[in-house]
Amino acid sequence: MTEEQNHIVQESSTEPPCLPSRQAIVLELCVFLFLIVPSMVLSFFAAGAGKINFVLLAISTIFRDLALVSLILFLAWRDKEPVSRLGLNVKDLGSDILLGFVLYIPFLFVIGLVTQLLTAIGLSSPSEPGPSFFRVGGRWEVALAVVLVVVVAVSEETIFRGYLIRRLQAATSSTTAAVLLSSIIFALGHGYEGSLGAVTVGVMGLSFALIYLWRQSLVVPIVLHFLQDFLAIVVAPYLR
Repeated sequence: MTEEQNHIVQESSTEPPCLPSRQAIVLELCVFLFLIVPSMVLSFFAAGAGKINFVLLAISTIFRDLALVSLILFLAWRDKEPVSRLGLNVKDLGSDILLGFVLYIPFLFVIGLVTQLLTAIGLSSPSEPGPSFFRVGGRWEVALAVVLVVVVAVSEETIFRGYLIRRLQAATSSTTAAVLLSSIIFALGHGYEGSLGAVTVGVMGLSFALIYLWRQSLVVPIVLHFLQDFLAIVVAPYLR
């Protein structure tokens, strides 16, 4: 091989991966949203549904979220897209985990103020403290609930922040639109919490998105998401 050929090979090996076209991203996004949005919208009717077993719900949620993350990883592999671009960046893992714990107190305070404001303008939550399928009881259900909140925190941040924001950015050519749309879609899955809960979750999603864009990593949003769900699902039932 000549020196010129060697130079060409070296140049080609250092070229950045070719990302899919905008048309391909829009098509991929439509298929992905078709997979998740219908089931999320159905959550608005969950409050009036019959009893659902927590174990069954938790296991199905875990497998669904892991399947969606697997699909995202496959799409990234297919497009030769580095997973760090989707926020799966652990370069500053220790400091980001610590930052997540430090930010949780002011985050909780702000969300409390938002909840009070939304209540004052007339948004409401269900009269029941929560759907029966979120009521955890027994040692094994508590262990399953811990696994659930870990998987949900990692998976949902990968789905709604890492994947959706980047794809919506490419589809709309607007970071602002991408952040708002991803937060709205995130809120759709919490319709069982009433209008108050759904809008509050949308604000949480917006906060997670801004932190993700700031840190260029999902670690801090994952920690915040985990703490929020852990307190709500695992700890709160023992405080009632």
